[in-house]
Amino acid sequence: MGNKILLFSVVLIFFTGCKEEKKLELEVSKSLKAPELHFKEANRLARLPLECLQVEYPNKLNQSLHDATHLAAPKTLHPAFYGCYDWHSSVHGHWSLISLLKQFPSLNQAESIRRILVENISKENIEKEVAYFKMEGNQTYERTYGWAWILKLAEELHSWDDPLARDLENNLLPLTMYIENAYLEFLPKLNYPIRVGEHTNTAFGLSLAWDYALALEREDLKAAITTNVDRFYKSDSGCPLSWEPSGFDFLSPCLEEANLVRKVYGQKKFRTWLKAFMPQLENPNFKLEPGKVSDRTDGKLVHLDGLNFSRAWCLYGIAQTLPEYGHLTQMANEHLQYSLPNIVDDNYSGTHWLGSFALYALNASQ
Repeated sequence: MGNKILLFSVVLIFFTGCKEEKKLELEVSKSLKAPELHFKEANRLARLPLECLQVEYPNKLNQSLHDATHLAAPKTLHPAFYGCYDWHSSVHGHWSLISLLKQFPSLNQAESIRRILVENISKENIEKEVAYFKMEGNQTYERTYGWAWILKLAEELHSWDDPLARDLENNLLPLTMYIENAYLEFLPKLNYPIRVGEHTNTAFGLSLAWDYALALEREDLKAAITTNVDRFYKSDSGCPLSWEPSGFDFLSPCLEEANLVRKVYGQKKFRTWLKAFMPQLENPNFKLEPGKVSDRTDGKLVHLDGLNFSRAWCLYGIAQTLPEYGHLTQMANEHLQYSLPNIVDDNYSGTHWLGSFALYALNASQ
């Protein structure tokens, strides 16, 4: 009998200890805060685009060749946005530097940033970028991911109170207007939204385009986006979030759609829509694990770090719009904390673009 009592006591202590340990882990989890975008972190993130915006190779051109005139070096074809491996990463690399410089004018490499911006976003370079889009077969180039980042870049310049910003905004204007008009021409032709976790995701592109249209009061574009949000997403329900992520996702089809609808519909209408679209989000005990990255040297597998950042900015946005969804902030923090420490290393597959996603998520957390 004595041995049985002793064994029971040991088991009881073991399970009590496990329970206390789990309770402690839960308390630590609940106290997890969003990383702060402070001066040191800003300099860390600025290094990423600074190290590649004027580096021509390696390069992925994503070209469709119609004749020999399309064959040229990246810097010849894209004198403004030739660095950081591909065109769209170069565009949002410029956006990152401007966003960081606006928030931290005394960045360690502020003068270098200004010099690069002046050299790359010149009037002549942007004219050549527009000419590339007008070449035969190039009208769909970077549709709509790169398009969206051009509009985000234009929005960031517009809201930057600095004489340099006015010059750059004016230089960029021909490309900005080309992309805006391209959106207006394309949207009526798109019979169905593109619901993938990569570049062509319709909701992500429209989300950034909406921010631009709102900031610059582009009423035609706002009206077009509103019309198509209704057409594409108004009746959606039961989004299969449990199917996500796919192995190469850097965007969440469900959450990007929710983030767009949030912006366009406003709080009251969005609250009703979200209950039908993703009812599980209302549960304070709902869990969504960060996407796990198995190999950050693989350019596709490292996409999942981007997914964690993009999920975070969507979750922050939902929680900020609907206070009763405040528990999603903790989930966003977890996603951000999982991937943020892993983006500054010698892994060019991720570092050429992930800094922008990290910054966008950090900006959304504030």
